[in-house]
Amino acid sequence: MAENLMLKFVNIPRLMPEKRDATDRAHDFGEIYSDFAEAKAEEQASRCSQCGVPYCQTHCPLHNNIPDWLRLTAEGRLREAYEISQATNTFPEICGRICPQDRLCEGNCVIEQSGHETVTIGSVEKYITDTAWAKGWVQPIKPAAERGQSVGIIGAGPGGLAAADMLRRAGVQVTVYDRYDRAGGLLTYGIPGFKLEKDVVIQRIQQLQDGGIEIVANCTVGVDISFEDIRAKHDAVVIATGVYKSRDLVGPGAGADGIVKAIDYLTASNRHGFGDHVPEFADGGLNADGKKVVVIGGGDTAMDCVRTAIRQGATSVKCLYRRDKANMPGSLRETQNAEEEGVEFVWLTAPKGFLDTPVSGVMVQKMRLGLPDVTGRQSPEVIEGADYVEPADLVIKALGFEPEDLPKLWEADGLEVTRWGTIRTDFETGKTSLPGVYAVGDIVRGASLVVWAIRDGRDCAAAILAELDGARAIAAE
Repeated sequence: MAENLMLKFVNIPRLMPEKRDATDRAHDFGEIYSDFAEAKAEEQASRCSQCGVPYCQTHCPLHNNIPDWLRLTAEGRLREAYEISQATNTFPEICGRICPQDRLCEGNCVIEQSGHETVTIGSVEKYITDTAWAKGWVQPIKPAAERGQSVGIIGAGPGGLAAADMLRRAGVQVTVYDRYDRAGGLLTYGIPGFKLEKDVVIQRIQQLQDGGIEIVANCTVGVDISFEDIRAKHDAVVIATGVYKSRDLVGPGAGADGIVKAIDYLTASNRHGFGDHVPEFADGGLNADGKKVVVIGGGDTAMDCVRTAIRQGATSVKCLYRRDKANMPGSLRETQNAEEEGVEFVWLTAPKGFLDTPVSGVMVQKMRLGLPDVTGRQSPEVIEGADYVEPADLVIKALGFEPEDLPKLWEADGLEVTRWGTIRTDFETGKTSLPGVYAVGDIVRGASLVVWAIRDGRDCAAAILAELDGARAIAAE
């Protein structure tokens, strides 16, 4: 393969650019890139040691059969590799792009642990799935038989759509209700396009709709339709709303103009990328162009914000985090990407207040790490007398998310929640305190990973199918 690759570089026609049209040049690039990507995928896949205890697989929330599809990729058997990959993962093309592999499969690779750099599992997964879409290997949803039972799913994010996919394949009639105008949840509006291209999300959603899944957009439960109406219409209901209530800042000036929520900022950027007219983006309120940007937080959402601000043309981007780099909750790979792109991280700092409105600066207090808390992490402590002002034209709050009060919003008094406000469920099935009602994803776990939402959706769908089969058997007696 490497020799063939070199020949393709050598044999590119030596015509001057003005004598070759754009189609010819694009064809050359596409052909070269395709061969290069295949060669790299086979090279990386062949590095898998096929170890007896596949830690990559056990540390994947979906327990994907990674060693087998790496072996098949190394052998050039891409279609078989794809079939194994998609057997346990509803959205492998998405996980290959956005999973924090450094914390999951790749971080636990035996080769990585031995100091020889990990097999790039995520990029191989992305390659084989993109190839599957390009070659038409991704089959449409065609249930062997239709069932008269139906399931309503509230939320068109990864957890809800994963459940919808499995239920529909079993012939269940599925309707998904979502508050936004486009399905996908955070896949569509929360994750930047440079990490997850939106056409990748769109093609998957289109496949689900073509398979018979009905998506009701612009539908807010408790406003446009009641929760009880949804329960009455379906044999089972899945709550997959995610968590969208942003944690807030306190201190002098915390309500000043120019201090915005991460979800609002990222949603505006993604809507602009879709070509939507976004007044808050157009007037500069949610646009970092030409501004000194300060992002507060240390998780993956904060990394999405700083990297988006760089791309929007911010004059400077700084990230304040109250602990050090070693204790950062976000992906180290994302942090490294941000540093390489020009983001400055100011460790052991926290906001104390804000100057003016619109905001002109952040009053910063320096911190040090003290004794460990109940989780074992060292608690940040304020260093008295070490405050300073960080200039800022735009401050983005990326402090994490909390669940909305769904029992109150939906008038569902019997829906039990935990002391954190997440929905209380059975760990394995997703069953809630209400008969026939299940819950999956972040509304159960708190803010977590897309791959865990997919896992929850698949597990919940299996439990619902077992319940529906039981109900059908009783009805037949």
